[in-house]
Amino acid sequence: MAPVDTPPDTPVTVPLRAAVAALPAYVPGARPSGRAYKLSSNENPYPPLPSVLAAIQTAAAEVNRYPDMYATELVETIAGYVGVGADQVVVGNGSVAVLQHVLEAVVEPGDEVVFPWRSFEAYPIITAVAGGTAVTVPVTSAGRLDLPAMAAAVTERTRAVLVCTPNNPTGPVVHADELETFLATVRRDVLVVVDEAYLEFVRDPASPDGLDVLRRHPNVVVLRTLSKAYGLAGLRVGYALAAPRLAAGIRATSTPFGVNHLAQRAGIAALQPPALAEMIEHVEAIVAERTRVADTLREQGWDVPETHANFVWLGLGERTAELAAQAAAAGVLVRPFPGDGMRVSIGEVAANDAFLALAAGWR
Repeated sequence: MAPVDTPPDTPVTVPLRAAVAALPAYVPGARPSGRAYKLSSNENPYPPLPSVLAAIQTAAAEVNRYPDMYATELVETIAGYVGVGADQVVVGNGSVAVLQHVLEAVVEPGDEVVFPWRSFEAYPIITAVAGGTAVTVPVTSAGRLDLPAMAAAVTERTRAVLVCTPNNPTGPVVHADELETFLATVRRDVLVVVDEAYLEFVRDPASPDGLDVLRRHPNVVVLRTLSKAYGLAGLRVGYALAAPRLAAGIRATSTPFGVNHLAQRAGIAALQPPALAEMIEHVEAIVAERTRVADTLREQGWDVPETHANFVWLGLGERTAELAAQAAAAGVLVRPFPGDGMRVSIGEVAANDAFLALAAGWR
């Protein structure tokens, strides 16, 4: 076949899928340029643990080889750590990628996916890419998931429901009794994804035990990550816990070699006793700072939802973009959701103090 003679200035006319063309853009936390405090991404402010760094340095000498495609040792380590079978664990390039694989495994074109809003901003993107139709249910004025309303939004077309607890970006957790009532209401053929990305920061005794829920409800998938508490945000290790049949389906849709070699070795090291002890110390310090920041904001007169994540939420409405710009100009980067509010991650003490000073001035 002779080559097509196309003038160089001819516009590209290859059509994108309608769902892709309509996708909202995922907005990452702003990155600092120069001297600025970065409170715009839900990262661990502490540097990598020494044992994890050592594992990364050793693994770096082997990056000419492909990683273990099935991340066998990492999967076995996670399984032993959480107390499930290895056939119930699926790892991926962060919990966002794992959720993508979960929906790809169960959602047919036109199926509905129910999730709260405002919640994790990747949910509508992942739903659309999987071919699903998003059904959003507003969170309450206190930033909590309205599970009765979410249950009422389930129809015969619903294939999955996403339950973010603690909810990103507002912070409150779902309570165990609420989740049990919800699961008793929803059809057993509807997948319920319990997204526990901030599990290690939860201090509410009424919060559910995700593993217990998983054991009693075979239509539940639990999502977790090593990005936040374990300090591996730059390496991207997330995982799903599911019944073996569901896990096999999720694994089948996963990107081959999706967790790179450095990430696998770092994840294994992060789940060993020496690193775990240090991780717990860091998490407790972050939780203490979270309490101080939230209490100080309330003393200033702000209405702050009860947060069990590593961030706080200010519902600023139409003031959000303006105040976020002011913060950036003052050297404090936050995560604005224009028209709704501002999420502020818990960082170093000096960073938190700088934000609190700004917030006091805004009042």
